Amino acid sequence: MAKYLILIHGDEQAWENATPAEFDAMMTAHNAFAAKHGPAILGGEALQSTKTATTIRTDGTITDGPFAEIKEALGGYYLIQAADLDEAIAVAKDCPMPDGGVEVRPIMEFE
Repeated sequence: MAKYLILIHGDEQAWENATPAEFDAMMTAHNAFAAKHGPAILGGEALQSTKTATTIRTDGTITDGPFAEIKEALGGYYLIQAADLDEAIAVAKDCPMPDGGVEVRPIMEFE
């Protein structure tokens, strides 16, 4: 089995302005995703807003904020295991993504 990251991207402003009902609906969707794909999920977390990010450049410069200014920020991830990319994509298609999308990336494994 190979490991893949499902990177969840979306509009941070939409989440910051979400109503309690919208937030609850998203959490319900993520709980359903976890129940359906539990054996494949090795881990996952939501990330705090990019406002909390600190970037450190190769020259040592430290700045507040994300590495790059983008419209759809990385909001969370799942680490999964799958037989191949097709299986990972099938799992990722079920991942809740109301206003953005997900990116599937294989993990490099070193021996």
